[in-house]
Amino acid sequence: MPGLLERDTRTALRVGGDERPAREELRRQIGRLERELGELAAEAFPRLGIDTAVPSPSGAPRALGLGELEAVRDALATRIGAAQRELAQRDELETRNRELLQRMLDAPADFKWVQISRDDLGEPGCGHWHSLPCLGPIGMLMGWWRVRISSGCPLAGRLAAVERAEPIQA
Repeated sequence: MPGLLERDTRTALRVGGDERPAREELRRQIGRLERELGELAAEAFPRLGIDTAVPSPSGAPRALGLGELEAVRDALATRIGAAQRELAQRDELETRNRELLQRMLDAPADFKWVQISRDDLGEPGCGHWHSLPCLGPIGMLMGWWRVRISSGCPLAGRLAAVERAEPIQA
């Protein structure tokens, strides 16, 4: 009887032995793609939200076959390509906005009423640059324009205190 069990084990290893290197290679590729997707998400944070979830071809926990591992790898590669294109487009847009801001700072009268926010430049926080006339309507008629830089976000504590204040009764 031991000879029969040994023979079955050897046959099973020979049949499954061809798949083992392919599975290991696919798992290695999937791990590399997951790491690359994570690095892209970290690079894009907070400007872009990149989905880093790994798709599961089946709902039940089990060992995936070669076809399913290939499907996971291909889905990750597709998602990485889309994330790279989106990040490149965002970088290009931010570069154009920085160039626009520089031109606006050099010649404010050429960019009347244009407003560029920190988010448009890919910078964190609140605030914006706005081309406005000096001295209001008189400056507008005289062609006196400047770029005004906002100080950023209003203080949250001040707004909350104003909302809690009781109305004055006469």
